[in-house]
Amino acid sequence: LSCSLAVSRGAARARAQASKREREDGEKEGRARMRVRLAARARRAGPAETAAAAATTTSGRGPPRLLEATTRHHQRRSPACQGLHSKHSDHVKRGEGEGGAGGESTALHPGTLEDFLRRFEAQAGADGADAAAKAKAGPHLVHLVGTGPGDPELLTMKAVRLMREADVVLYDRLISSEILDFVNENCLMVYVGKERGLHTRSQTEIHELLYRFCTSGCTVVRLKGGDPYVFGRGGEELEYLQERGVEVKCVPGITAASGIASALGIPLTHRGIADNVQFITGHLRGEFTESALRDLARKVAYENTTIVVYMGLNSLPSMSKELLANGMDPDTAACAVERGTMKDQRTVFGSLKDLSARVEAAELQSPTLILVGNVVTLCPAWQEEEAALASDAGRSREGEEEGRRNKEPVA
Repeated sequence: LSCSLAVSRGAARARAQASKREREDGEKEGRARMRVRLAARARRAGPAETAAAAATTTSGRGPPRLLEATTRHHQRRSPACQGLHSKHSDHVKRGEGEGGAGGESTALHPGTLEDFLRRFEAQAGADGADAAAKAKAGPHLVHLVGTGPGDPELLTMKAVRLMREADVVLYDRLISSEILDFVNENCLMVYVGKERGLHTRSQTEIHELLYRFCTSGCTVVRLKGGDPYVFGRGGEELEYLQERGVEVKCVPGITAASGIASALGIPLTHRGIADNVQFITGHLRGEFTESALRDLARKVAYENTTIVVYMGLNSLPSMSKELLANGMDPDTAACAVERGTMKDQRTVFGSLKDLSARVEAAELQSPTLILVGNVVTLCPAWQEEEAALASDAGRSREGEEEGRRNKEPVA
């Protein structure tokens, strides 16, 4: 048996190495083809246009891991896409007042959308009137691509293929570096991430960027964590683009609730425990009205519902308090999962009455998913934790009894 396993593992390693070599050869061939196309474009453009294109440089920084890559992408992009890439300076860390008398600040300064688009349109014009007219004529297409809960092995094959074919990728804060590694090295990458209190681009600006990029003739991919149509604002981007005659294709991703629960061994539905599941978001203002919370409490208590709260870290204390006030059993099992499915995942288990305090003590950070419902008790890690607590409690009782016996007077 040991020999068979060793042979199987050796064969698997050999297949993986062969696949890696094949992929690297394909990428090299793709880069060679791109160099030939760019050289041909430069010859057609003539010295003036070539010099103008060469003068456009990346003056700022994208996210630190991508600095070298974004500069390289900019230098190799076609003139239709080069201009926008120079606005990676939107996300550079700057000091107080230009020049930084106060040292570096962690604040990001996106710049104006008009400047961003003015550069793009001016550079796109360098491709010539015929190319510009052809791009404007369409057809235009944007791909909304879900990247799943974080683990790159949960990506779909279609998502990977589109990232390797894209001319432009707009990506969010929660897209991991391992996933971004699948994007081809000649692609223009635009960071449009949002976090609490800091939006590098408003949703309106993201809409406009998607539209301008696709009407320039680029293959545009919009990368989103999880599934684009589950609390990902993909529907808003779909409506905006369709109203302007742009075709939108969505590549579904594994939504966080499903991916994280499965990785933990928690079935979202289970006969006799949970007949249905409800997804809610902690970011929507006015979502947790008294009547809505009462309905949620009733569903878990009487209708065997599992509740999954996306982006619920900041709303957890108030939500827990209101659910308890509206009749939910304080001992309902619950858990909070930070960076689910990733190598640095952290999980906190508890009952509804004490989960908020445990999460605060553990100092969990965003992104954190909350699961509430007795299906959580089916998780192997929960059962191990409960067994350990029961064992500790048993030892404590034995110690107390022994102490009492030692205090009794000897007859």
